[in-house]
Amino acid sequence: MSTTTTATTKLWGGGKSPFNVEYGKLMMWYFLMSDAFTFGAFLISYGTIRFSSNGWPDPNKVFSSYPGMPEGSHAPLVFVSIMTFILILSSVTMVLAVHAGHKMDKKGVVMNLIFTILGGLAFLSCQAWEWTHLHHEGAWWGMNPFLNADGTQSSTNFTNYFFTITGFHGFHVFSGVIINIIMLIMTLNDVFEKRGHYLMIEKAGLYWHFVDLVWVFVFTCFYLI
Repeated sequence: MSTTTTATTKLWGGGKSPFNVEYGKLMMWYFLMSDAFTFGAFLISYGTIRFSSNGWPDPNKVFSSYPGMPEGSHAPLVFVSIMTFILILSSVTMVLAVHAGHKMDKKGVVMNLIFTILGGLAFLSCQAWEWTHLHHEGAWWGMNPFLNADGTQSSTNFTNYFFTITGFHGFHVFSGVIINIIMLIMTLNDVFEKRGHYLMIEKAGLYWHFVDLVWVFVFTCFYLI
């Protein structure tokens, strides 16, 4: 075997990239970077339409109530703040799962993955509830019952972008939940114990933190501006 072949075997067979980063982790970073471009394109497109329009719905009025809230009550952004808190909390438990993996603490990984999965499911349930509530108010793709902040009739751009971008993000959360469930099953079956490391948990954590970070931008664009 030549010197070049031996070096290549050590480099890729050993799971290391040219940047001295574990190969799978590097590929995850590449994926997240490409996904960030996709979300960025969506949000830049939204911002372009939003600030080139003469009028836009006021989020304090659009999201002034939440599912199950008594009619006539006014509590802007309360429900989405709860959703955001749930997602941030799930990110904390994901950090704890990764930390437990570094210590080869199977019990800690299992417990924190379960909490993370429950947080993701709770967020998705809240989003589905919010969508149902908005749909009952007449909002959907191609339908916008909300007036502009100046009282003029609004276009469907707001609802089209809202359901598309929050739905795209929700799909990522759903994917993250599935990934974490797979990680949980693998952990319970001692797959990582046999490998001698929990690197897969760390890669799943990168994806989950990315999803949480994207929500900050989605939250800002739709609920605050």
